Amino acid sequence: MRASFLMRALLGIHRPKPATATLKGDPMNGNPQTPSLTRKAFLGSSALAAGVLALSGCKKSGGAASGDGTSISYFITNPPSIDPYNAQDVAGCLVARQLFDPLCTYNFKTSEVEPCAAESWTVNDEGTVFTFTIRQGNTFHNGETVDAAAFQRGWNRLCNPTTTESPSVVSYYLKLVKGYDEVVNGQAQELSGVSCPDEYTFQVELSQPFFDFPMICTIVPTAPVPKVALDDFQSYFKAPIGNGAYEMDGQWVDGQYIKLKAYPDYKNGEKPKIGNLNFNIQKDVETGYKEFLAGNIDICDIPTPQVKDAQAEYGVSEDGYTITPDHQCLDGEQPSTYYLVLNLDDPVLQDADVRRAISMAIDRQSICDTVLQGTRTPAGNLCAPTCLGYEENQWAYSKYDKDAAVALLDKNHPADANGMRDISVTLSYNVDGSHKEIMETVQANLQAVGINVTQNTVEWAAYLSMLDSGDYQIGRQGWVAEYPSIDNFLYSLCYTGNADNLSGYSNEQVDSLIVQARGTQDENERLSLLEQANTLVGNDVPMIPLFFYKFAKVGSSRIKQAYLSPIEQSSAASWELEG
Repeated sequence: MRASFLMRALLGIHRPKPATATLKGDPMNGNPQTPSLTRKAFLGSSALAAGVLALSGCKKSGGAASGDGTSISYFITNPPSIDPYNAQDVAGCLVARQLFDPLCTYNFKTSEVEPCAAESWTVNDEGTVFTFTIRQGNTFHNGETVDAAAFQRGWNRLCNPTTTESPSVVSYYLKLVKGYDEVVNGQAQELSGVSCPDEYTFQVELSQPFFDFPMICTIVPTAPVPKVALDDFQSYFKAPIGNGAYEMDGQWVDGQYIKLKAYPDYKNGEKPKIGNLNFNIQKDVETGYKEFLAGNIDICDIPTPQVKDAQAEYGVSEDGYTITPDHQCLDGEQPSTYYLVLNLDDPVLQDADVRRAISMAIDRQSICDTVLQGTRTPAGNLCAPTCLGYEENQWAYSKYDKDAAVALLDKNHPADANGMRDISVTLSYNVDGSHKEIMETVQANLQAVGINVTQNTVEWAAYLSMLDSGDYQIGRQGWVAEYPSIDNFLYSLCYTGNADNLSGYSNEQVDSLIVQARGTQDENERLSLLEQANTLVGNDVPMIPLFFYKFAKVGSSRIKQAYLSPIEQSSAASWELEG
């Protein structure tokens, strides 16, 4: 997910241009407490992240014909969009995922991309041409056939800047498709790399090898659209017609609610067991949680100060992602990282040992335990858990070791009689959420090893401008994976010249390994190359990972079973209520 203002503000996820990956996240401005995934996001994210995938809802299985009239209420903040054209934050992508089935889905339990609207696909030996076979017999909610042309229509609509008054902020997902630049720059109306050899064959040609491209095809913005989507953008925006297990029940009432009902003719997988999904829009997590406690909401985020009490009262999920009776609080890991971005053009930070010392001087465990009350885990890697290629503590300097930090600093910056050194840094961050408390801990840690620290707090819009212009020393950032692979972190944040590479980091060996990995067909070999690149980046320390996000959600006692994927973009078709 190019993240919306609110999305990006949650994790402090910054998406400067609609040309690279975005995040998804909870749309609470600047709040690092409860990302409901976006990616960046995946993404970002602004509020967290990028949505991807669904474990359930795409496999053939039995179920109630169209739900039994039961309903469930789900807390969200007001999304920027529920239309794939601009689905960018967690809330919007969660709703859109119920309305739309993309080509593929990602199964977090098996770590595999699985068929969804496509029943299968093939790829050429070069990793540049993907041929998807569309599952036959499926229809949009208006009865129109879901065929290859529907995907071609959706992708061209996503990329064409004339679709509506403003270009899509998430079209970058398709930036590797041939003809993308020509379409987004107004030089062509359709993607030259997308074709339909026959009614149910959808072929995609990329401008460069990328064997993980099917992961991109799990993301909601890549969903198909019916012909009516081209007729009246505003009407479709308020009540999208999709091909998913649920359809709109009236229009989205901005700032109040979005109501869905089970689609009776859904044939692409498990039929919904719950007849109605009511997305209850509240201004923030605190207000939503009050509604949950009053019995008006069934699934809700938990404010950080109340997480421990909620877990004690309602019980903790057995797998971290599934709500069941007496195990109603979710605490599973999410593919989201909160980190410090270092401006490598700054003279002080051009010294790799200074960067390494700063990283080792920070007590991440204290931040997680004290400031965030145990709702986050210390980050020993840029790549987050639940992503392919993640290895615990892979970044050698992403750990707390005060003595080692002092030893590195002593080599070229000895301390004076007062224990301070000739090193001064400024921590810049936006004033929202808990960032202040986090940055105060970082400041104390750095001063404890003799580094002079000042803080620079600014409003969100001004902070974005600072990051864009490079007018900062050390900034605060967040990233939510748009697709669950180490590639999304490395390519987006570390590849030379990419818009989200805010540190200005450049390492030819890292770039070469990333490119080589993307063109490697064998997954184990591909991940090995990316892990080598990740180790090199970790040794260079262009950024400093602080912590990983976890779910902080709770479900009501009405719920028999409800699974949420780590990026909160799974289909609700398998959810069940008690009784």
